[in-house]
Amino acid sequence: MNHVYILTLSCPDRLGLVHAVSGFLLERGGNIEEAAQYNDHGTGLFFMRVQFACDRLTHAELCQQLQSFAEPFKMQWHLHATAQPVRTVMLVSKEGHCLNDLLFRWKSGLLPLDIRAIISNHRDFYQLAASYNVPFHHIPVTLATKAQAEARAYEIIESEGAELVVLARYMQILSDELCTKLAGRAINIHHSFLPSFKGAKPYYQAHDRGVKLIGATAHYVTAHLDEGPIIEQDVARADHSKTVEDLTAMGRDTESQVLARAVKWHSERRVLLNGHKTVVFK
Repeated sequence: MNHVYILTLSCPDRLGLVHAVSGFLLERGGNIEEAAQYNDHGTGLFFMRVQFACDRLTHAELCQQLQSFAEPFKMQWHLHATAQPVRTVMLVSKEGHCLNDLLFRWKSGLLPLDIRAIISNHRDFYQLAASYNVPFHHIPVTLATKAQAEARAYEIIESEGAELVVLARYMQILSDELCTKLAGRAINIHHSFLPSFKGAKPYYQAHDRGVKLIGATAHYVTAHLDEGPIIEQDVARADHSKTVEDLTAMGRDTESQVLARAVKWHSERRVLLNGHKTVVFK
């Protein structure tokens, strides 16, 4: 049986890149099943995602040969075996709709994840975690214990070998140090259509402004609060009759869908960082 891989890469744009990559794979018996590329004329960068089957070489051998191939092009690249689900740790506080939605999608075979642990600063969802047979770690957070709590959470993330950390309505601001450690592998769901209504209680802010659209934004976590590269967004219509409670209820559905799409695309290696933006090959 052929092993299936996903190759993602970015490099300065130049003539012949698609030909070079496809030729490299062909020479090694790779059969391309899916391919997409994007040229960013503003930055002069080229982005590509290729899914291919190959049984001639092992993952390690492909990586070794890719290293030599990529160097003249100044490529940044990653090679992933599709047979390996993405090791994931989830963080949550007291709003469980996103967590519940992701767990259900995972168990239904809709997300290529291996959810290794759930971390929470509250005990509310330990039974939900147990029903999915996922280890639950209660780590209380106070102003006095925040540094120790973060250190313990990061210890769990590393011990589980997590490639992805999902903040499924985890209502704590991560330190700059932890954001740096998790750069490019932590996704947050913000219950607002960023860049509008950053910070706490965005539905109250939206209601006060009389918005006609409410939304949700999934983005990578950075040290700049609610300003990380955006992966996915969506909206729902509202009108003058909607209360804060109405907006909050509507928003929960949007948040769950937006986060699920972002996690799916990330775990399928469809999201490439492009400075403070993303390239998403859907």
